[in-house]
Amino acid sequence: MTASPPSACSPTLLVLADSLAFHGPERGEPADDPRLWPNIAATELGGRAELVAGIGWTARHAWHALTHDPRVWAVLPRVDALVLGIGGMDTLPSPLPTALRELIPVLRPDGLRHVVRTAYRRLQPTLAGTFARVLPGGGPVALPPHLTVRHLELCRAAVLAIRPGIPVVAILPPVHRAADYANVHHGRAAAERATRAWAAAHDVGLLDLKALVEDHVLAGHGNPDGMHWGWSAHVDVGRTCADLLRGALGKSG
Repeated sequence: MTASPPSACSPTLLVLADSLAFHGPERGEPADDPRLWPNIAATELGGRAELVAGIGWTARHAWHALTHDPRVWAVLPRVDALVLGIGGMDTLPSPLPTALRELIPVLRPDGLRHVVRTAYRRLQPTLAGTFARVLPGGGPVALPPHLTVRHLELCRAAVLAIRPGIPVVAILPPVHRAADYANVHHGRAAAERATRAWAAAHDVGLLDLKALVEDHVLAGHGNPDGMHWGWSAHVDVGRTCADLLRGALGKSG
C-alpha cells in the first residue's frame, strides 16, 4: 500500500460515521448527496469526502469497517484527514444487550424474526424509560464510554499508521427527542467526558454536535423521528467541521 503525500489543496476526508451523516429530514440519502454534512465539509475545503457509514453504527462498527471493508483500504493511501463521526449512537439506551439485539435481523424462520422485531420495537420505549428510572446510571447503553473511546483510538491509530500526521476530528454526542427511546439519553454526559479526555490525550479536534444541533433538534426542525437532522443542521455541522480542519490541513500539507 503506497501512500500519497497529504494534500491541502484538494483534500480527501475519510468520514467514519453513523446515520446522522447520511439521513436528512425525510429519509436516508446517497452518500454523495451534496447536502450531507460530510460533503459540505469537503466542499468548503475544496476536496471530497469518502463516507463510510451505517444505520445505528457505534464506534465498534466503524472499527469493523476499517478492518474488514476493502473499499476503505483502497481509500486509505490518499486520505488527508480522518473524521470520526461516530459515538452518538453509542450513548442511546439499549434495554436488550447490543450483541443480542443485533441478532434479530438474522433470526429464522421469517415469522419468528417478525414477531421478535415487532415486540422489541413496541417494548423498547417502555423499557428505556423504566430502566432510566430504576437502574443505577439509567441502564445499559448501546456501547459503554470506555469501549467507545477504545474503538475510536483503534481507528485513529490504524489510519495514522498509514497516514502519519494527518489531522483527526471526532464528535461529541448530539441530543435527540426520539419517542423510540422515550426521550431518554442518560448515557450522553459520561460519553462526552470520556471522549473529551481521549481527544485531549491524542490531539484530536472535537466537533460539538450538541452545541450545533440542540436547538434545531429539540425545537422539532429535524426529521420527525427526533433523531436525524434537517438540512440547516447539516450545513452548520459541515461548515464547523471544515473550520476545524482548515488550519490543520495547511500544516499537514
